[in-house]
Amino acid sequence: MESREQNTTTAITELISTNVAWLNQALSLVHQLDDVTFRSSPQGLAPHRVGSHLRHVLEFYECFLDGLRPLTVDYDARQRSHSVETSRDAASDKISSILRRLEDNPWIHSDSVMFVRMENAEEGRVENPFLRSSVSRELQALSSHTIHHFALIAITLRLHGFDVDPDFGMSPSTLRYQAAQLVLTHV
Repeated sequence: MESREQNTTTAITELISTNVAWLNQALSLVHQLDDVTFRSSPQGLAPHRVGSHLRHVLEFYECFLDGLRPLTVDYDARQRSHSVETSRDAASDKISSILRRLEDNPWIHSDSVMFVRMENAEEGRVENPFLRSSVSRELQALSSHTIHHFALIAITLRLHGFDVDPDFGMSPSTLRYQAAQLVLTHV
């Protein structure tokens, strides 16, 4: 039987792999798009753009990675880079940079306690807006956050007329459920 520490190490490795897979999926998608599709809103869906959703996701990863060493994360402190939102090359470079940081950062493999600033914590309303979390919990949150925005990207692309893989932006648990239902209907 695996010890709790071994199980945590295995879980973190799996969470890193999952997040790396999402980012590789994004990198592949960016290379398939043209500039107009990447940076424009489909008719009736403004302000949703592939680039803006992708920038948002990437900046969450950056905030997390920047917070690994001090063990303090503030997701509201995003850079909101216009170039990542409007340039496929800038987005591709940013994804590649984040992938390297996820794969090479020694701090990511510990399940250290982290303190994460509450979203939208207005000055003076909460004495200490930092809540206890952990590296593994934040990796899980990043994965869920990414899938959520990938679903929005998929809708945006479909409205642009782009043929999106039907699994893109689908939660792994949903895909497993659908596969199980398919098996049950064919039994």
